[in-house]
Amino acid sequence: MSSLILATLGPFHILHPRYNAVTLRELVQAHSPTKILLASYGPQELAEGRWREAGELALFHLLPWAEARGVPVEALDALEHLRAEGEQFREALAQYPRGQALLEQAAGLEAGLQAVLTQPKAPAEWAAPGVLEPVRAYLEGLARLFGEGPGTGHRRRRVEQVAARLQSLPAGRYAVLADVLDYALLLEQVPGLQTAPEHAPAEAERQRSVLDRAWRLEEGDDWAALLRQLQEVEGPEAMYCAAQVYLAAGQLEDAFALLEQLVHTDFQHPAYLPGYTLARYGQVADVLGQREKALRAYQATLALSWVPQEAREIALAGQRTPFKLG
Repeated sequence: MSSLILATLGPFHILHPRYNAVTLRELVQAHSPTKILLASYGPQELAEGRWREAGELALFHLLPWAEARGVPVEALDALEHLRAEGEQFREALAQYPRGQALLEQAAGLEAGLQAVLTQPKAPAEWAAPGVLEPVRAYLEGLARLFGEGPGTGHRRRRVEQVAARLQSLPAGRYAVLADVLDYALLLEQVPGLQTAPEHAPAEAERQRSVLDRAWRLEEGDDWAALLRQLQEVEGPEAMYCAAQVYLAAGQLEDAFALLEQLVHTDFQHPAYLPGYTLARYGQVADVLGQREKALRAYQATLALSWVPQEAREIALAGQRTPFKLG
């Protein structure tokens, strides 16, 4: 049996040019797995696509790849319901002064974890002691603070049953994806797991890093340089990001022209793109006085089978009141 385990970072992949969402897809592809295993999601969560609301960026790219190539995907967390106990536990704690103090201590523990998640890293670095040690220190700190159980989302109990399933797998090649906290524990509990090798980025990863940078557009960025980079990137997401740059620069007509071109193309991938595109198109149409187009865009946003919450809120607000800048 050959099992490659990779740490997933949820929305934090956008901060890692060398370990972005497409990097994980490339690493999985290079491993040529017979099955992809999701250690941090349960069967119902996978079936209902709940990973999308969690901002699991890697899965937006990996799952369509797997489906296109006939690679099966299985979610391993049979105790997924226990995570809800953790959320309820924290909500209950927040109602009491002593509980609030405990939650503040937990927030303090997250500082070290935040540094791990936000400092850019290459694939092989996630298995290094300098990364695993602060992650495990965070988990141990939570366990001391709350005890193992609802306060930790029953993480060790859930990881132990996932580890048992991994160790009972029949012969084959597997790619195992685990959120970075589960990843640190699984490496302790399952001997012989392969971690990410040294990896030379492919062109698709470089393009993903440009898109990720555009999604994090900041006031001090060189917008002209970013637009030039986006012009070299393939796909509809680059058009959306370019429109965002034009909007930031106050070039509404240019942004609208790009968005109008985009909505008449195939812009279904990644799955978050249709919702953001249609919602933004509606807003720009409103600003330019094209209320009928704006309303159609908002309605189309809400008619999608899935839409990011932010885009849904934009569409609902736009239906009630025409969007205005400032």
